[in-house]
Amino acid sequence: MEDDKKIAAAISAVMAYIKTEEDIMLMQASAGGTGHVAGTARPAPAASAWGLSGRQQIMQMGSLMQVKAFHGRTLP
Repeated sequence: MEDDKKIAAAISAVMAYIKTEEDIMLMQASAGGTGHVAGTARPAPAASAWGLSGRQQIMQMGSLMQVKAFHGRTLP
């Protein structure tokens, strides 16, 4: 019984997503095919290598602190 409810919810979510996508396609076609309709989100710009490197370094430092790699060391 519980699985039937989950399956029905998943199917209805997928159908709602498909309908939304179809509506966006129709709006774009009626706008003259400009490629962008007012109110729709534009794709995010590509991430820079500097930003990715910085976030990776911050995450690595957090991991080292979690495993206490700096245990016993004092900072000036």
